[in-house]
Amino acid sequence: MATGHMDSSTAIARFHDLLSLPGLANDSWDLLTARMAERRMVFGERPLCTVLRPLMYSPAEWRYLVERTELILHLFDRLAGLMLEDEELRALVHLTPEEELLLSIDYGYNATVPTARLDSFYARNQDGSRSLGFVEINGESPASMAYSDVLGDLFLELPVMQEFGRHYTVRALPSKRPALDEFLRLYYKWRGNRSKLPDIAIVDWQGVPTASEFELFVEYFAENGISAVICDPGEMDFRNGQLFAAGTPVDFIYKRVLVSELLLRYGLNHPIIDALHARAVCMVNPFSCKLLHKKASLAVASDERNAHLLTAAEKEAVQAHIPWTRTVEERTTLDPAGNPIDLLPWASANRENLVLKPNDEYGGKGVIIGWEIEQGPWDTALADAATEPTIVQQRVQIAYEDFPALTADGAVSIDRRLVDSDPFLFRGQRVHGCLCRLSSETLLNVTAGGGSIVPVFVIDEKGA
Repeated sequence: MATGHMDSSTAIARFHDLLSLPGLANDSWDLLTARMAERRMVFGERPLCTVLRPLMYSPAEWRYLVERTELILHLFDRLAGLMLEDEELRALVHLTPEEELLLSIDYGYNATVPTARLDSFYARNQDGSRSLGFVEINGESPASMAYSDVLGDLFLELPVMQEFGRHYTVRALPSKRPALDEFLRLYYKWRGNRSKLPDIAIVDWQGVPTASEFELFVEYFAENGISAVICDPGEMDFRNGQLFAAGTPVDFIYKRVLVSELLLRYGLNHPIIDALHARAVCMVNPFSCKLLHKKASLAVASDERNAHLLTAAEKEAVQAHIPWTRTVEERTTLDPAGNPIDLLPWASANRENLVLKPNDEYGGKGVIIGWEIEQGPWDTALADAATEPTIVQQRVQIAYEDFPALTADGAVSIDRRLVDSDPFLFRGQRVHGCLCRLSSETLLNVTAGGGSIVPVFVIDEKGA
């Protein structure tokens, strides 16, 4: 019987102590690296995981993360609906004219972000307090659901996890099944019946570093009797009312290609768009996902101009969990303490507590961290930001934890890493699973060339 009052820090210390047992760390690392190679658990050519411990939450810690995430998720889902109805509100996220035109497509279902991911720092402090700050919402095509699931399975095989399991229950947090359930729910809603399973195309550019995850999804779909093909946008054709992906007829698109990149290459002239207009294909996520994927969506949520749109509970949640965020422009607004300011001079003077982010980039591209840059370059970046859609965001408390890894000579080294906790979201309502990324750099992003992914487990002490 579980105790229900588990101290995760004590469990983490015990896990680290286990790695000092003879051979346990090396045997675990050898098995992990072998299994990752077998399953192609790589990002480009780099192994996805470089440490020997998962991220571990107590039941109470995980419950808090889920409850607070779902409250913020409901707010964003509602804001997306309001933006679809209100052109002035929608203008605050700076869609391009082509993205505006894509909003008119009838997708056969009513959901803006069937799948998404909220990227956060969840700091668990030594005094027992918690800090949870959501810094971005990935509303386009959240990566790593399959990676996280498979890594979880691999970690459960490790000798150190087997030994740890003698004293603790360990619960994985899978995401692939909830993703497939959502795909099928929307596919049957689009189709109007359950007469067949979908024929899926996973669509992204050839050679992207996440290609190995597409293969994991193809395997998972096949285990559930569903055929899937991985396809570059340039390998698609729409003729005689049928969409073809690399020569294969399909009626469902798992869209991993970003809307902005598809439009940059093809404009509105692409077979996917033709097939959607003809209601010949179901696609997840719909192009309307851009409403929340734009980083300015956090500015919409936190700007005092929109406070009248929020309930009292939502205002409290935004105050607690959404860092102060504004689109960079010449205007007066309120600072994080509620005082009136001129935005640009204030942002210049408060460099060490601010971050600049392009409105529609990913992988850490163009992010400028104020406390890691001198004043002159910051002011130049701030002036440039006022000419292109860019947000300025308050610094949040960053989460750090110690994680063990093997050195070149086979010794265990326990080092401090930045930790982000990124819950996967479904139906605009629920959390299922979580991505965790580690880094020794402030810009925590695997796409940017660094970091490690680890699985997330909920653990509890075993009773007598």
